[in-house]
Amino acid sequence: MVLESGEVFMDQVEDESVRDRLELDVRTDPPQTAKPLAKRSNVTKKEKVSHNGVPSPTSVGPTVGKRTRTPLCRPLSMEVTPRRLRGSQEGTDRSVLQPPWRSGSATPSPPTRSLTSLGAGGWMRRSESTCSVNYPLGPRAGRGQMRPATSLPHIAKAGVHMPARPCLLVALRPLNLEQEKQRFFQSDYKYEPQFEYAQPEPRSVLDKYGEGSGLFLEQAVGIMECVLRKFGSYENFEEVTGGSVLPKSRVWAAVRKYLQKEGCVGEVVVRLSDELLSQAVMVVESCRPTLTINMAGARQHWLEGMLRHEIGTHYLRGVNNNLQPWSSAESRKQFCLKPANPTEEGLASLHSVLLRKQPYLWRAALLYYTVYHASNMSFSQLFNHIARFVQDPDVRWEYCLRAKRGQTDTSQPGCFSKDQVYLDGILRILRNRRNIDFKMLTSLGKVSFEDVERLRSFAALNRTRIPHFMRDQERYLQHLDHIVSINELDDPTLEQLLP
Repeated sequence: MVLESGEVFMDQVEDESVRDRLELDVRTDPPQTAKPLAKRSNVTKKEKVSHNGVPSPTSVGPTVGKRTRTPLCRPLSMEVTPRRLRGSQEGTDRSVLQPPWRSGSATPSPPTRSLTSLGAGGWMRRSESTCSVNYPLGPRAGRGQMRPATSLPHIAKAGVHMPARPCLLVALRPLNLEQEKQRFFQSDYKYEPQFEYAQPEPRSVLDKYGEGSGLFLEQAVGIMECVLRKFGSYENFEEVTGGSVLPKSRVWAAVRKYLQKEGCVGEVVVRLSDELLSQAVMVVESCRPTLTINMAGARQHWLEGMLRHEIGTHYLRGVNNNLQPWSSAESRKQFCLKPANPTEEGLASLHSVLLRKQPYLWRAALLYYTVYHASNMSFSQLFNHIARFVQDPDVRWEYCLRAKRGQTDTSQPGCFSKDQVYLDGILRILRNRRNIDFKMLTSLGKVSFEDVERLRSFAALNRTRIPHFMRDQERYLQHLDHIVSINELDDPTLEQLLP
């Protein structure tokens, strides 16, 4: 999923054979009942035992002489206790951030009804613009291969065979990516990459995203010129406003803190990786919503924006959607709902920059601009063309790759237009920001802002969840006004473009 940042998308991954994954030593699933301890003559009669024979966390354990033994059960906390684990996918760090047991209970409480207990028909609509992930495809995929994120969460029904085909944007990662990148750089950026794919998509699928729009091209260029005037270059903007790249320990701490803010600790699997084409992506993997964060883009002042994008917007709107009468694909047709995008990604992209001091929409603007020109240029032409905005050749390569993915012969004009949805959605929401009930938009789930008033009377609202940053609507609108102002967007022009 693309966010408002300018991360260097993809780094080489170190040798997989020496990479380990870490998992927080706190679990959702109740542990298996412990085998009773063998009778020991040295167990004191004063030992306090709670229900079911499990020692109370506050009791003093059995003693041997003057030494005190550790109690069988200790109170859990949210303290991170890493332990080594053999994972189903190499090259990632994985963590399930889980809640502590209920206080005063001798056994773990059952998980709350959220991700893993949504029942039959528990499909939650996901954004249509999940980004590519460099996980192995084909015979190397193994267990835990990422599934399409068209629904979050989803629990596979017993006896139903889940398709092995990866989601569209994972499939669009070329197999020979690194070889072609090396040839391109060695040719002084003149070679036209010839990409190969594990499972080429049908022509009809690529044609659906084969045309770039120029409707908001002027706004895209204007946003980027604002940044260049103030900071001189994007690279300087990233360094000044993004801050330093965080170490893993601080990323874990920030994620845990944010999940606590939204009241969804224990509901999302979290991974850290160096293998993403985007800053973060959320998919369903092994029947659990899984957020993978690109370590290269985990910057000090931008990380929480990414969490607002993925958790505060996509995930919570998905949870709310599952409560509504239009939660299934069939019921969406019955209610005649518009597509969730561009509202879904536009809203998430706004939330990425919402609380920044300088909330420039650079990332969405450059993606829009790059896709538009890719439809008329070869790969090498596009690479040289966007040098006006991006100096780093590695970053330019990634932008061009995103715009050209799906193509085999990149000497031909052509684009993959999904990335234009971010700026498109942003500008449509900003143009209508004073007429949108944002709390209701979030409560209704994966719906367009245009459907809010029509669906209001049918909504089930008693258990919906609103992200913490949207609860004060007056302050929320002030942030949106600030985004309009700092990006030098013109309300009359937007009203003219979007009557």
